[in-house]
Amino acid sequence: MKRARKLRRAMSLPEVLLWQELRKRPGGFKFRRQCPVAPYTLDFACLEKRLAIEIDGEAHDRGDAPKRDAERDRVLAAKGFSVLRIAAQDILNDLESVVNGILARCQALGPLHRPADGPPPRSGEDFE
Repeated sequence: MKRARKLRRAMSLPEVLLWQELRKRPGGFKFRRQCPVAPYTLDFACLEKRLAIEIDGEAHDRGDAPKRDAERDRVLAAKGFSVLRIAAQDILNDLESVVNGILARCQALGPLHRPADGPPPRSGEDFE
């Protein structure tokens, strides 16, 4: 959680711009920023729909970053998350279209069934 707090203070410009829109709960969906999902911290998440939103700068295309991103997506999928990767440049170029795309993805994800071991974690709790 300390890492998530630190990341919230050091958000990039595309993250700040997107957060300014997502915090308004567009479409009635609640989003969290820098949301811990062990062993990762998601840029943004809609826990109701188990949607992870990752903002990718140009560094995500270099070196072994694509391989790390693919592994991260695999681990998150195993935890029941759908991952939506958005290029940082897309946010800077057309924020409204990005938000509409996120809303469309949330609406496309059907209702979730509650896990057999109880309700989802409350705010501030880590996923295991």
